[in-house]
Amino acid sequence: MAHRRLLVRVFIAGVDGYLGWSLAQHLARRGHTIGGADALLRRVWVDEMGSVSAIPIVPLDERLAAFSEHFDQQLQFFALDVLDHSALRTALAEFQPDTVVHLAECPSAPYSMIDFHHADFVQRNNVSGTLSLLFAMRDQCPEAHLVKLGTMGEYGTPNLDIPEGFFEVEYRGRRERLPFPRQAGSWYHWSKVFDSHSVAFACKLWGLRATDVMQGVVYGTWCNPDTRLNTRLDFDEAFGTALNRFCCQAVISQPLMPYGQGTQKRGFLSLSDSMQCLGLAIDNPPAAGEYRVFNQLREVLSINELALIVRAAGERCGLTPEIRHQDNPRLEDEAHHYCPDSNHLRALGFRPSLPIDEVVRNMIGDLLPYRDRIASYGQRLAPTVRWRDSRTVCTESPHI
Repeated sequence: MAHRRLLVRVFIAGVDGYLGWSLAQHLARRGHTIGGADALLRRVWVDEMGSVSAIPIVPLDERLAAFSEHFDQQLQFFALDVLDHSALRTALAEFQPDTVVHLAECPSAPYSMIDFHHADFVQRNNVSGTLSLLFAMRDQCPEAHLVKLGTMGEYGTPNLDIPEGFFEVEYRGRRERLPFPRQAGSWYHWSKVFDSHSVAFACKLWGLRATDVMQGVVYGTWCNPDTRLNTRLDFDEAFGTALNRFCCQAVISQPLMPYGQGTQKRGFLSLSDSMQCLGLAIDNPPAAGEYRVFNQLREVLSINELALIVRAAGERCGLTPEIRHQDNPRLEDEAHHYCPDSNHLRALGFRPSLPIDEVVRNMIGDLLPYRDRIASYGQRLAPTVRWRDSRTVCTESPHI
């Protein structure tokens, strides 16, 4: 069971994002002092995809004002890109965090697969941004704990159970504990693999302490009576995760569109459970020089199972969703073994909250008031980015 850490100063890089804005509120509610940085690029990227957040979000100054009113503290905000190394060093020196949460990366596999320019941007933004943060922490707050958001997608879908970062190998009579092989499936995921190795090396080289969170696919809304505190929820093909997209499709009476046969399996957890897990990691830092890996997920489901859950939830909300499989634009195995370990966070006290079907019903309820808004951008739900052929229109497969 976890030993509760004292209240700390937490700096969130990427504080304006889906996870970052929710985490700032979750941690402030528990008494932590929050600072953060953002270049507001998620807003730019989604606009580039011709879409919007399904749940409207207010300008940053209004967000910060609402935060101050509700949490009895001002969120110390730094308008910067983590690639601006000088500005980042100055921010960390001024805020002096106990914990740095790194969420300031482009999180989209499809966005990275559009063409060379997008692949190159995502690689530079993520890999160089992480290096900038590591060097800045070394120089300005070397005792701080880095919580870096990775992704279960780094592992791919090996024909082995997936451990939490490391496994024991015996080869030619000798044994060694090694990082579990990565088999990423997009340029974005390969950037995250490189980040993981950079963080591990920084711990070894400089004695930094880090938790690398291999997070599953997150779903869920974060809505409040004061709508200025709402976090975004994206549904376009690049930045909308599968279940979030399915819920938006159900709300606007568009068929739910699993890719391919829909037998692909992934790890999933709700937004509120993600907040609980990140809070546990922050409360229980590793030792100086330690690099540890947490697989952060609640359950493993196939894409078909997700679609069925959303269809059932939609029907209970008076909707009539249908499921229509889509030609798979991705390069991935659709029938595969998938059994990841996720013991470390449970040992620290993670207890899953609402079951997925209840979360999905709540999501649909939160999205229904914005049905017209979602419908006006409904064409952005269908995939147009093919892994092999860059950005072209995908065709719909026969109804299944």
